[in-house]
Amino acid sequence: MTDLRTRVVARPTDLWSTLTGRRSVRAFEPDAVPREVILRAVEAAGWAPSPHGRQPWRFVVVESSAAKRRLAEDMAATWTEQLSLDGQDAAIIAIRRAKSQDRLLTTPCLIVPCLYVANLDRYPDEDRSAAEVTMAVQSIGAAIQNLLLSVYADGYDAGWMCAPLFCPDIVRSSLGLDAALDPHAIITVGIAAKDPVRRPRRPVADLIPTWLTD
Repeated sequence: MTDLRTRVVARPTDLWSTLTGRRSVRAFEPDAVPREVILRAVEAAGWAPSPHGRQPWRFVVVESSAAKRRLAEDMAATWTEQLSLDGQDAAIIAIRRAKSQDRLLTTPCLIVPCLYVANLDRYPDEDRSAAEVTMAVQSIGAAIQNLLLSVYADGYDAGWMCAPLFCPDIVRSSLGLDAALDPHAIITVGIAAKDPVRRPRRPVADLIPTWLTD
């Protein structure tokens, strides 16, 4: 068997290289991800900014083959139904469904970021309460980004799947999660089996529609 140390890629330690080097990987080697890599990634996520410092996120780690298979099967029906609503051909649906399931089954570690709003500040008016939840949703994105960067810096790779947003109840039931946990994503983690094709980034000028100065 190939020594795991020969597969893990040494990464530059400067921030810019980490930011620009991170990529979204879909295919992974079967090697298990060291526990310390996952713990460090979740710790990094915990340093993300959040509304009033409430840290309204929790991270479920799934390494069990049985749990991954159950999750893939439970989500498949919803995936098929949604693709059918999009008017896609049955054969194409079968192919996409199989690829999606395979992605979950062949990834050594899944991390499921969940929104957790139980500790958010409460307000008597609906508008501020809704804004508080919106801030929490914004912050879970920042937490996930921290997690992704930590995984990459440790020589591993990850992919961000948004599927739980379309079937949170199914994900919650499949994994036996508390009702207070709202699954928002599945982060696949492992050693990249191949380099992904990276999409070009927009030039900075396109990202700043307005710059107001005195």
